[in-house]
Amino acid sequence: MSYRVGLSGGIGSGKSTVAALFHELGIAVIDTDVISRRLTQTGGAAIPLIQAAFGPEFLSADGSLNRARMRSKAFFDAGTKRKLEAILHPLICTEMLAQANAASHSPYLLLVIPLLFEAPGFRELVQRTLVVDCPEETQLARTMARSSLEEPEVRAIIAQQLPRAERLKLADDVIRNDRGMDALRPQVLLLHRFYLDRSSEMTFRSSKSQRAGD
Repeated sequence: MSYRVGLSGGIGSGKSTVAALFHELGIAVIDTDVISRRLTQTGGAAIPLIQAAFGPEFLSADGSLNRARMRSKAFFDAGTKRKLEAILHPLICTEMLAQANAASHSPYLLLVIPLLFEAPGFRELVQRTLVVDCPEETQLARTMARSSLEEPEVRAIIAQQLPRAERLKLADDVIRNDRGMDALRPQVLLLHRFYLDRSSEMTFRSSKSQRAGD
């Protein structure tokens, strides 16, 4: 089993940018958002379950999830959000484990999980947690620049996410992402070397345990 690091952070914190830098270093990246989109596209494994739970009105004409409609309902209705997560999270966990088992070439794995601390099932998949952090005003600016969302909408999303202070308290490691790529790359490289060491230690302990049991 590969050493697994869970990467999380609030909206606009730069999770994708950090994940891409680890990928450049040869690390396999498994992203829950990518898996979720695949599960909810036309013919995706989650579509029949979503239709049964919410009705055909939550599907688009092509049979994929109507994301705008679902997002609008789930944002204001905690019960809808929990019901959707109860469908998606087990499927996502299963797919993440399958991808993790197939990525034996990578010295360790980076699992990008925005809900890493909110969903216990996700936290159990990793040995170490890494949070990408930046000030809320930076989150706002980045999110508004890359989307059509207005400031009140972005602030509402941030308010629904785990508070920044709590996320930082739960993190094993933190990358500060508010000073550009020149400041970001050295942090990634430092943690990359640390995770390589941790991965080697885990492999050594596992081999030693197997030899003791022979």
